[in-house]
Amino acid sequence: MPHIAVLPGDGVGPEVTCSAVRVLEAAGAAFGADLQISTHTVGGAALDEYDTPFPDATREACMRADAVLMGAIGDPKWDHEVGARRCEAALLTLRKMLGVYANLRPILVPEAMAEASPLRSSLVAGTDILIVRELTGGVYFGEPRMRVAGYAVNTMEYTHEEVARIARVAFRWAEKRQGRVTSVDKANVLEVSQLWRDVVTEVHAREFAHLELNHLYVDNAAMQLVLHPRQFDVVLTGNIFGDILSDLAATLPGSLGVLPSASLGGEVDLFEPVHGSAPDIAGRGVANPMGAILSAAMLLDTLDMSEAAQCIRRGVTSALAAGFRTRDLGGRSSTREFGDVVLEHALDSTPIPA
Repeated sequence: MPHIAVLPGDGVGPEVTCSAVRVLEAAGAAFGADLQISTHTVGGAALDEYDTPFPDATREACMRADAVLMGAIGDPKWDHEVGARRCEAALLTLRKMLGVYANLRPILVPEAMAEASPLRSSLVAGTDILIVRELTGGVYFGEPRMRVAGYAVNTMEYTHEEVARIARVAFRWAEKRQGRVTSVDKANVLEVSQLWRDVVTEVHAREFAHLELNHLYVDNAAMQLVLHPRQFDVVLTGNIFGDILSDLAATLPGSLGVLPSASLGGEVDLFEPVHGSAPDIAGRGVANPMGAILSAAMLLDTLDMSEAAQCIRRGVTSALAAGFRTRDLGGRSSTREFGDVVLEHALDSTPIPA
């Protein structure tokens, strides 16, 4: 009986996570899986209730779980908090605690969504990119880091092994896809990027020479994502560049709300949509649950329930093809209504096991 720890978060987090959990439970049950789901507080909600954004009870529940499904966290009313009391610190601590070093962000633009893109639909339709981002190293975690009067410093650092292990993740995913990896760095300026490029090249030559590898500087990569997004298959990059590029690529389908993510490689895997907590629309039932629902599908993949995951994805695709949209995509469906339609289409296509 797989145990899923659900952390609804703040803002629209509880709303979209609720829709995702309903779809997750129904798809699991259709394939004979009795998922054990427990809910725990994190972020600003935890600050209000427990005076910390990451309570001990939540930590313990996450470590006992088989997977964690998380909503967005944060709100301007908690922006005055500093250090370990910041909502974002809870997410960084969670990732570090779980040991999840590989962040996977699929960027898909099906035909039914191409018109929602700010770019020409003919340019983005059919885009299928997987961004593989190193998640526990780089400038977000490097030491020393400090700020004093009139001065601040952050350190970007990577070891050979940190780069090699994330490179292997990217190459293995490329083997399942189109066989092409684009490694993104800033090796013309940064020594840490020179190490990155050397190690990626070394791993490719020794273990994955049958795949295609090319390198791009991060500024060029950003431009190419906008000009020719369909040229990419798997994009491999470090923590800060991956953070920026994945959010840039999220504009291709027209909304951050439609994109899922998975953070893998540690003791427990973490799944979350890539959008923020959107406090301005929280509680109105209009938030797009697609990113959370597709994150739940990625979760099922890691539990060896790929058929159930595919049913969820087909449900999302069918709902979009049938014209259902939440308001951020120009439609009228509420958060719950869109989840209901996805569930209906997913189960309609589900070959229920005997």
